[in-house]
Amino acid sequence: MDGVLVDTAQYHFLAWSRLAKELGIEFTAADNERLKGVSRMRSLEIILELGGVSLSETEKADLADKKNKWFVEYLGQMVPGEIFPGVKSLLERLREMGIKVAVASSSKNAETVLGLLHIQDAFDTVVDGTMVTNAKPDPEIFLLAARKLEVDPAECVVFEDAAAGVEAALAAGMKCIGVGSPTQLGHANRVIAKAGEFKTTELKEL
Repeated sequence: MDGVLVDTAQYHFLAWSRLAKELGIEFTAADNERLKGVSRMRSLEIILELGGVSLSETEKADLADKKNKWFVEYLGQMVPGEIFPGVKSLLERLREMGIKVAVASSSKNAETVLGLLHIQDAFDTVVDGTMVTNAKPDPEIFLLAARKLEVDPAECVVFEDAAAGVEAALAAGMKCIGVGSPTQLGHANRVIAKAGEFKTTELKEL
């Protein structure tokens, strides 16, 4: 979802930056790139590592909850127009073709985001961070999405903007379209600049 359908990274960055500042840890936009596609708790651990800060599991859980509350507050600014160009028409074409579509996001706020974008009805199922134990690059989230769609993993194509997500998709035995930089996503079967640029005719090639 994040980085493929819409850019919520700006809202995550605002919330993580606020938390890092509270902890006295320097946190840059470059550091934020390391958090793409990973779980909330792992993201927090990366920030704590940047500052050389060690906390108990209870303290970390409290901080993760605080960050999420701030993130949800910032999300309130989101409008349907923030969905990436071409994505809505791509989803409509896939629906017309009878192709099942799922969201598989590490975010625990996926349903909220889809609702704010008014595209929740475009998907047959949604799998989010509340439904899995292992974060990407573990393939658990994609395999669960395939089960919910009742399709063979080998018949699935994943759109991913994070290296960990590409690794997870391939580990699941699925094809993967990298969305973003070929340098970061070079292991994907194909890399495109934006999800909305994908042509459904290319599915057969995969």
